[in-house]
Order: sequence, then structure tokens, then C-alpha cells
Amino acid sequence: MTRATNAHIQAQELLNSCGLDEITDLEMNLFVSGLDAMLIEEALPNCDGKIIFGNTKAVIKVNSNTQFEQRKHFVIAHEIGHLIMHRNMHLPDDTFSNFNIIAGMENALKNGKQELEANEFACELLMPEKLFLKETKGKKFSPLLIKQLSERFKTSLTATVFRYLQFKQLHPICLVFIENGKVKYWRKSDDLKIWFGDYTRLAPPSDSVAAEYIEKDYDFLYKLEEKAQLISKSTWFNLGDYDEDSDFYEYCIPTRRYKTILSIIWED
Repeated sequence: MTRATNAHIQAQELLNSCGLDEITDLEMNLFVSGLDAMLIEEALPNCDGKIIFGNTKAVIKVNSNTQFEQRKHFVIAHEIGHLIMHRNMHLPDDTFSNFNIIAGMENALKNGKQELEANEFACELLMPEKLFLKETKGKKFSPLLIKQLSERFKTSLTATVFRYLQFKQLHPICLVFIENGKVKYWRKSDDLKIWFGDYTRLAPPSDSVAAEYIEKDYDFLYKLEEKAQLISKSTWFNLGDYDEDSDFYEYCIPTRRYKTILSIIWED
């Protein structure tokens, strides 16, 4: 990993203090109760999760209408991050934008540094560095690998691929977050030594896989073995004076409800 942040260290220390290597197979309500807090699932309008600090205990609430269990796990882990690191701070209710874990500093500052820290904490708590690297060692990057890691750690595809990006030891990739048909943020591995095109706040390139998904209203277009679609390097990246175009791959994770796409781009 590039560096251990305070959030990562806090998550590691929590696991160590509980005598655990991971919490993948634990009941989250039991884990939360062991932290002297209470977990409640209930319908939360316009809200994914929240934490309420009392005089002696805290209450973590997660929206019972959340469709996917993996998303619930991340929301709960995010709130545990607030519990450990941000006790008695004034925190807003956590909505979809607070869980945009590839957002740049603009979004982090808008929603508060605490939200960025809580997301980093959740990544380490649910996908501990040592175990994540063990599961990826010697394995080629692919949509299938991300699916297998997601199932292994019971995390969403989005959270899993972001975790993958964090490690220098792994295959270099680029992530592009697209919302309502416009590129909002992008991040790439340090080892991917190419220049990303000037697409921020613009529609994705017309020859990208992301553009296909937008045209088809965010429907799932490809089966798993077809999700890695061949594109050109020049589709997303600027070519230097002495660069030649080459083959890259693009894999998209669409979310119709929020009109978002996470596009993953890499060279084989």
C-alpha cells in the first residue's frame, strides 16, 4: 500500500483488540454490540445510514430498504468508523454521495474529512490488507477476480475494485466515476504511466464502453466472460508524440438507480 492512514491504522487496531483477522463471517449486530453500541435496521428516508451518540451508548442505524447486503455491510463499517474516530462530533446523515469512495478532495471537503476517513476505515475493516494481498497474489486482474474478491469479503464490486487500486503491488488500473452521463472523478494506479484525457465534467468518449451503457440506460450489456471489452489506449488516454496506440480493456459497473457508472480501464 502507498501509506497507512490514521483510518487504516485505527481499523487494524480494532481488529487486533478483538483478536480477529477479519469480520467477514460475523453477524454485524453482534460485532457492533461488542463495541458498546446498538445496530438497528429501519426505513430511513433519503438516508443510507446514521450514528447517534448517547451519553453512554451509540446507536447505528442502517436503511432496511437498502437492496444489497454488501452495501449494508459497508454502511455499517462506515458508521463504525465514525464510532471509533469521530465520537461526539456533529455528523450529517450518510447519503449516497458520502459513500463515493473514489471521489477526489473536492467531494471529500464538501462532505467533511470525516466521511473520507470513515470510508478508508470501512475498506480496511472489511478487506484487511494482509488478507486482501494474500487473495490477489499471483492472480491476473479481471472482472472475474473482482467478483471473486467481492464474494470472499462480502463487499460490493465498487468497494472491492477501489481496494484493489490502493495497492502498488497489484496490476495498475484506472477508475473513472461517471454520474448522470458526465465524468466526475478519476483515479489511477501510480504505476500506470499515462495521461488521462480531459473528460472531467464531460461525457465519456463516444468509443468507450461507458458510453454504451449510457446509451442503453445503464442496463447490463455483457455477461461475466464478456465484461472486459477491448478498447484502444487513445479512447481514454492522451498519446504522447512518440506513443503508439495499443490495446486496453474497459469493464463497467453500472447502477441504474443512481445513474452512475464505475469504469475500470487497464492494459493486459
